[in-house]
Amino acid sequence: MVNVEVFSSPGCGKCAQAKTLLQAVAQELGSDKVRWREVNILEEMDYAVDLGIMSTPAIAIDGKLAYSSLPRPDQLRAELARRLA
Repeated sequence: MVNVEVFSSPGCGKCAQAKTLLQAVAQELGSDKVRWREVNILEEMDYAVDLGIMSTPAIAIDGKLAYSSLPRPDQLRAELARRLA
C-alpha cells in the first residue's frame, strides 16, 4: 500500500488538476494499492512545512515530498508503480 497526499490551497486551479490526476492514477492502479488524501495547506501548514512544501500543488508519497509541482501523468504513474513493485 502506498499513501499519497496532495497538498492544495483553496481556489488553486493547478491543485484541482493535481487532485484529478491523482484520483485517476490511484483508481487505475487500484484503491487497494494506493490510498490518497487531500491536504489543505492552510489547515495543516505545520505539517506541510515539516515536509518542505513551499507551494501548491505538491505531492508527498509515504510521508516524503515527491513532487513540488504538478507532475506529468506518466511520471506519477511510473513512480507509484515503482513503489508498489
